[in-house]
Amino acid sequence: MKLIELEDEYTRLTLAPELGASIVNWSVRSTGQPLLRHTDAPALHSGLPGKLGCFPLAPWSNRIAEGGFDCPDGWLALTPNSPGDPLPIHGTAWQQAWQVVSHRHDEVVLQLDSTTPFAYRARQRLHLSQGRLGIELQVTHLAARPAWHGLGLHPYFPRLASTRLQAHAEQVWLCEASRLPTGLASVPAPWDFRQLQALPETLVDNGFCQWNGHCLIRQPDLGYELECQASGSDYYLLYCPPGLDFFCLEPVSHPVNAHHLPGRPGLRLLEQGQSTELGFSLRYRALQAGAANS
Repeated sequence: MKLIELEDEYTRLTLAPELGASIVNWSVRSTGQPLLRHTDAPALHSGLPGKLGCFPLAPWSNRIAEGGFDCPDGWLALTPNSPGDPLPIHGTAWQQAWQVVSHRHDEVVLQLDSTTPFAYRARQRLHLSQGRLGIELQVTHLAARPAWHGLGLHPYFPRLASTRLQAHAEQVWLCEASRLPTGLASVPAPWDFRQLQALPETLVDNGFCQWNGHCLIRQPDLGYELECQASGSDYYLLYCPPGLDFFCLEPVSHPVNAHHLPGRPGLRLLEQGQSTELGFSLRYRALQAGAANS
């Protein structure tokens, strides 16, 4: 498997285009400190993007119920695509090999021409500059018949007891056992990240809405923080599995199962040749000794 490496003054990024254009590792050059969940050799050789650092979501994110969804020209049937999950999840781009369009020391452009579940082109540009990782994800509809599209990114971050998160949202989608949304509610106190707060000890696997796209992830015991900003994303999904050493904050353009929610919030109906985009930037900052625990 061929890996691609990018680097700037402060950080180094490794990518696996063949594994869904996934980020394998992003780390500090001087110390090797992981900035995303560290991918070891067994995780890489598993061939599963969900074991790596981050992967793109297109032409939708998360789960879709009812075996498909309606398009203007009729029903689009879908089948489950991930072991152990009864619902189709995360689109199809993450399970295909992407091609390298261009590559230099601090930037790469990757592209996927897919025919599943309809014809579309996904393009991802990743760029490093002075400790900032910029990711631009675009999808262009290629099929003759229009279809609904959404986008997202699925990064995995290290989780310690000291990890703190700030990500302002006004409401949260409550879920049933199938992890499909049942309705909107005010954000409960343990999930209220308007100010820096520890991650909940209980399971969180929910979508948050009315987000300004900004989040701060502080890792005092690891000596750094990430200041992040999303565009084309009014929602984020937060996944905190209890007892594990990672969590996910996923910038997405639409809530879970938006294809079946009233008004299809966040989805875009694209005609042939039309595109939609999502961006996410993550800026690494080393914490000074006095600020690490503030």
